[in-house]
Amino acid sequence: MTIEEKYPFIASWVVDGQIQIGQADSSYSYEPMAAAMDAGGVVWETQDPFDSLDTLFEQMERGIGRWCHEHGIELVDRHGNVIPWPGN
Repeated sequence: MTIEEKYPFIASWVVDGQIQIGQADSSYSYEPMAAAMDAGGVVWETQDPFDSLDTLFEQMERGIGRWCHEHGIELVDRHGNVIPWPGN
């Protein structure tokens, strides 16, 4: 299974948005472990540690999908098909 098949929202998101993984050196007291952003700012982030990248990607996939669903945004895969929101 490809990343696009397993995490379709993330795969579509990185075309126009961006994701960050890992902690940045900063003087700020709050630094996310991972985040998904678009031109308007952060749409999902977590400070929680994760057991594996797969676990992190599962959380990010749900977070991006939920945000898109709540804001009426449809993401499409590289073939132009709308990615359905599974509702979890």
